[in-house]
Amino acid sequence: MDYLISVMGPMLEGAGVTLSIFAITLVASIPLGFFTLMARSRFAPLRAFAEVYIYILRGTPLLLQLLFVYFGLPLIPGIGPLLTFDRFVAACIAFGLNYAAYFAEIFRGGLLAIDKGQYEACKVLGLTKGQTLRTVVLPQMIRVCLPSVSNETITLLKDTALVTVIIYFVINFVITLVFKKLEKKYSF
Repeated sequence: MDYLISVMGPMLEGAGVTLSIFAITLVASIPLGFFTLMARSRFAPLRAFAEVYIYILRGTPLLLQLLFVYFGLPLIPGIGPLLTFDRFVAACIAFGLNYAAYFAEIFRGGLLAIDKGQYEACKVLGLTKGQTLRTVVLPQMIRVCLPSVSNETITLLKDTALVTVIIYFVINFVITLVFKKLEKKYSF
């Protein structure tokens, strides 16, 4: 029983970090996912930027993105020092950007599932684009997207375990340095 009590503190602390990263990622990535729907924009540079963003973030492993934000961004000449984040912030940035790309594709699929006749009916009824989007398109899109958003949210919670990789990487890096110094000291 004493052992159980002794491990509860660290486990609750870890659960708090996990839930914090989870909540921040959801709050950041869902609106950013809507924003990246600009991949459907008629403005070519905006559309190209969104398509490249989604392609890169969905095409590379989350673990690589996590390591890049934490270790790679500070190495960029000139602006690297401005892009140095602690582990928690780096994790939130990497997760938020990654999941925004996935949510953008989910939302795009939801929009494509809406029949073109819906838009035509709204036009005939004299609804503006804003009214059409708010009263007809978004409610249908949400209904279509909800199962996929639910699955992605569950995956996000499981993916938060990847944050520990940064910790292990830092620990292994320090251990490696220590042993290299020892090897150098005791080499003949």
